[in-house]
Amino acid sequence: MGCDGGTIPKRHELVKGPKKVEKVDKDAELVAQWNYCTLSQEILKRPVVACELGRLYNKDAVIEFLLDKSAEKALGKAASHIKSIKNVTELKLSDNPAWGGDRGNTKGDRHDDLQRARFICPVVGLEMNGRHRFCFLRCCGCVFSERALKEIKAEVCHTCGAAFQEDDVIVLNGTKEDVEMLKKRMEERRLRAKMEKKTKKPKAAESVSKPEVSEECPGPSRVKTGKPEELGPDTREKKAVSAPRSTATNGKAGKPPCGAVKRSIADSEESETYKSLFTTHSSAKRSKEESAHWVTHTSYCF
Repeated sequence: MGCDGGTIPKRHELVKGPKKVEKVDKDAELVAQWNYCTLSQEILKRPVVACELGRLYNKDAVIEFLLDKSAEKALGKAASHIKSIKNVTELKLSDNPAWGGDRGNTKGDRHDDLQRARFICPVVGLEMNGRHRFCFLRCCGCVFSERALKEIKAEVCHTCGAAFQEDDVIVLNGTKEDVEMLKKRMEERRLRAKMEKKTKKPKAAESVSKPEVSEECPGPSRVKTGKPEELGPDTREKKAVSAPRSTATNGKAGKPPCGAVKRSIADSEESETYKSLFTTHSSAKRSKEESAHWVTHTSYCF
């Protein structure tokens, strides 16, 4: 039943102790965070985008994720907070001139320096390999080290000159505390955006409804209620002018009402300008010399 042949078991083979916690290699973790996409686990290629929590993605992978949200994607949990392409910012990265890429190690017989990074800080020159804290601005997408922000304190971006606030600064691949703080900011920002949309909607509805009400339901006209003695001579003339106009427009043939006596406008007490509108006025009549037979060639025949 065991121990045949003079084998001597050791203590760790007979007694089962507590399991040792497997430690993750820090270098491998940094390489995975700063050189590979969080969503597709592929090497980062331009265009590179970052979310509001400071994680790096390939833009193509984010677009594919938004178009196809299937339950089979286990890696979708890392990007569950991304609801649209507006939730990510395209980064403006500065290339590292000392990085040669993977061209020299085609055979696999050379040592890859994990400390060498593809991108650097354009202000200080630090490499973006995870050894130094980096951040980006939501307003413009420029990336630089946190040391550059502390050494050169300004309210304007160091590379493009765009103005920014403290909420616009997002740490890339930060610690758990940084991620929790960024998550709170993200939730507050989205709540603020929802409230602004709700306040804009009633304002837009009111501006649309006001002209409709004024056109469809006009208010009561203001009528002057005053005694005839208080009315001036101008108002009396206007009333006298409007009375014959209304009688002329009412009725198809313009017949006077029953019992009314016909009278010419020339005999009325209207003004000369009003009388000149009718053919019975002296200015509309022609003399015998001006009028001619229709056969004759005069200027009035045309």
